[in-house]
Amino acid sequence: MVEAIVEAAARILEEEGFLGYTTNAVARRAGVSVGSLYQYFPGRDAITRALILRETSALLADADAVAAEPTGRAGLERLIGAAVAHQLRRPVLARLLDIEESRLPLSADVGHVGSQLCAAISRMLDAPDMAWVQRHPFDADDVLAIAKGMIDSAGQRDERDDRRLRRRVERAVFGYLAP
Repeated sequence: MVEAIVEAAARILEEEGFLGYTTNAVARRAGVSVGSLYQYFPGRDAITRALILRETSALLADADAVAAEPTGRAGLERLIGAAVAHQLRRPVLARLLDIEESRLPLSADVGHVGSQLCAAISRMLDAPDMAWVQRHPFDADDVLAIAKGMIDSAGQRDERDDRRLRRRVERAVFGYLAP
């Protein structure tokens, strides 16, 4: 039932935006009573938190998996590809959840996404094949900001060509890192 409620919330956000996003609408779309919805979620913000957690968990799993890549460059490329795929899979939802992330006081399980991504990027930059990078304390933060900015902007423009976007982000990131 929880997954049905969370997916109903996602679909309402995608189709109707914030105006249609009410607990009554979510319950109706999920096929449950409002009372049942409130047994699992105390309000709309709790549903939004669960939705953010669901959507970011796949991206964080990909960030953890890049450690298996043989080189730092391959890890960065894989992470960029995962971020692009994440954004373009459900671009409207991704954009709206970005807005909600900045509005909501997020719990520790949701609020640490950026720090986990920065930690993964930092590990990749420390890989032996990346020794050519003249490291600065904020490199991982900058790489994340470059990628996030470009990917979010592409989502706002409703871009759909993931390969082209991935190549552009890689050019920007590796260009930034170049000595």
